[in-house]
Amino acid sequence: MTIRSIVSIAGKGLLGAAALAALTGTARADVLDDVKAHGVVKCGVTLASAGFSAENNAGKREGFDIDLCKAIAAAALGDETKIQLTPMDLKTAFAGLPTGVVDVLTHRFTWTQSRDVGGLKFPKIMFYDGQGFIVTKKSKANKLADLNNATICTLQGSTSELIVASYFGAHKMKYKIVTFASAEQAWDAFIAKRCDTLINDRSGLAARLAKLPNRDDYKVLAETVSNEPIGPIVAQGQTRWEDLVRYTLNALVAAEELGVTQANVDAQKSSQNPDVQRLLGVSGDFGSKLGVSNDYAYKAIKAVGNYGDIWDRNVGPKTPLNLERGRNALVANGGLMMSTPIR
Repeated sequence: MTIRSIVSIAGKGLLGAAALAALTGTARADVLDDVKAHGVVKCGVTLASAGFSAENNAGKREGFDIDLCKAIAAAALGDETKIQLTPMDLKTAFAGLPTGVVDVLTHRFTWTQSRDVGGLKFPKIMFYDGQGFIVTKKSKANKLADLNNATICTLQGSTSELIVASYFGAHKMKYKIVTFASAEQAWDAFIAKRCDTLINDRSGLAARLAKLPNRDDYKVLAETVSNEPIGPIVAQGQTRWEDLVRYTLNALVAAEELGVTQANVDAQKSSQNPDVQRLLGVSGDFGSKLGVSNDYAYKAIKAVGNYGDIWDRNVGPKTPLNLERGRNALVANGGLMMSTPIR
């Protein structure tokens, strides 16, 4: 990664001085070799987001993004418990990849052009989201047009700032934006009525609302003002590690397409379907070409299930978030989620 590309990221407001200094340090050696040598996958995760990465009553962190980390560890090391979770904010998360603080971010960040060409690589989209606005039901806002002259809380340096500027500018609406160092601070400010509304990914808003005892006092406006393709991130220049992360995530989606679940994956190893055989490593050498065992996908699915299993367990209709699949449904079911063929 060049200094010019690093400065490009910083110039977009994505990194502070400390993060920039960290990025200009010594580049890492091969991450996959490091992971195998140390016997652990270090994952950067969000500080607290119910359904995605949050501590349960036993103090153990769980969620959609934690399951992705476990899948990667199962594929790379054969053991989903060999993970080290580091809660991170936006600035420390982006700085932590090239310096080795973390090996992968399963944090909830949007795939954008400036991030992609500036040293951060997104192996695969695992969540199609969009930004929305939350207001109190007591407010007079029922649609975005009602937010003219509103005070808006959001995270400093996030894509939300650009989205607000673009949307309100295009619609000739006035606004005042108030930014905070963390998403938690922005949310607390909104709850404390320091602003009229807060913008965030709709899934993030659902996660926040799920924890409120008075959640019925709030509503998310119907309009979605952006497309937010979200997925794990690795450092630029780590092609072996990027490939392994990509095809581990790909295997979770392929498993759902083929009807392979956490519950039936052992029985499916006897399937006569050649696609299933290749997925589970019964035939072919697709794992060895990634630097791991040929049954890497079997181990990942055995650990956390397929994409649908992960969705239903963490954010689906039977969870407090109550999220429908929508654009995250398989292509065969009218959504956007699909796998790259394993052949």
